[in-house]
Amino acid sequence: MLPGVPRLANSNVLVGFDTSDDAGVYRLSPECALVQTVDFFTPIVDDPYTFGAIAAANSLSDVFAMGGTPLTALSILCYPGKGDLEDLSAILKGGAEKMIEAGCVVLGGHSVNDDEIKFGYAVTGTVHPERVWTNAGARPGDVLVLTKPLGTGVIATALKRGLASEAHVEAAIASMLRLNRTDAVAHGCTDITGFGLMGHAREMALASNVTLEINSAALEFLPGALEYAAQGAVPGGLHNNREFASCAVRIAGDLRPEVAALLYDPQTSGGLLLAQDPAHAAGVIIGRVLERGESPIVVL
Repeated sequence: MLPGVPRLANSNVLVGFDTSDDAGVYRLSPECALVQTVDFFTPIVDDPYTFGAIAAANSLSDVFAMGGTPLTALSILCYPGKGDLEDLSAILKGGAEKMIEAGCVVLGGHSVNDDEIKFGYAVTGTVHPERVWTNAGARPGDVLVLTKPLGTGVIATALKRGLASEAHVEAAIASMLRLNRTDAVAHGCTDITGFGLMGHAREMALASNVTLEINSAALEFLPGALEYAAQGAVPGGLHNNREFASCAVRIAGDLRPEVAALLYDPQTSGGLLLAQDPAHAAGVIIGRVLERGESPIVVL
């Protein structure tokens, strides 16, 4: 939020934008709070149906990242007035079917005439006010679990440059289509999207006033991601993320350049980064939460 923009103080706002959380949370009663988010973007794949489904999964992820259950959604569409109506129908169908998979009802939406296609959803869910996951919830002693491999940004760039194999693209699409719905128990959480692993980890470390120690050897990457990164197929957003977040990162070991690059790779419909009690950890453990040290993030 830009400085000088007013906002209404309200004690029922449990999560606002102060700590860069994935969604806002508003308490309705002692037992129920609303989770609200909005997300949309330009096509990341050629197939319109798949694009719609990925956009839906990405929008739903913010509700899951707060520990919530999505209930309703409103679509947001920018589409050329003279665009192909079959492609438009496929985008909407892909999004609607992914919403059905999540048990989320699409109530309607809004569209505008735009030469550049953009699509996504505003999603509303619910969560118990005492079981909200936030960026500020990570505790020293927690382990860090990442639920999806990294590399969607690099693979999308490799696809645009004609470098990516069909198998690698299909694996990336399958990852982006997978919902982040989980039964996990966590103290804190964020989903890894446009700011990459380091950007979102930085937000969690600063909000929680802890240091996140990441074990680079434990990270999982999508098939082909390391290869394409080594070939220089990195998106512009990766360089922006590195410029933004690297000041908070201390590299404590020798990293291959392609691994170091993928730490900042912007993800579309990426996984959840969960801070969990070791007794409840379920998934790929990529690190741990420490008392705050000199750096918010340490990569081994």
